Amino acid sequence: MISVRVSEEEYSAFRRLCLVAGARSVSDLTRDAMRMLLNGANREDVLGIHVNEFRTQMRSLDRKIEQLAAEIATGLKHKARRTENSLAEVPSDTIN
Repeated sequence: MISVRVSEEEYSAFRRLCLVAGARSVSDLTRDAMRMLLNGANREDVLGIHVNEFRTQMRSLDRKIEQLAAEIATGLKHKARRTENSLAEVPSDTIN
């Protein structure tokens, strides 16, 4: 067992990193980091993997946002046409 003292700020940073990295706990995060160091993985490799995952997720979200925007625009166009058609059906002497 290895015990390390860290400040509250450092511990909070570790907890935030757990969320980003998908680790269940600070202990899991630490174990994984130590394994990577022991196996020769350097920091750039590890961060590169997470950055690539982040980019992939961002691209996916961007596509979904574009799809939703297109669906909303289509729905608004249909609604505007229905409103125009409804107004066209109203006799002109009832408007005003």
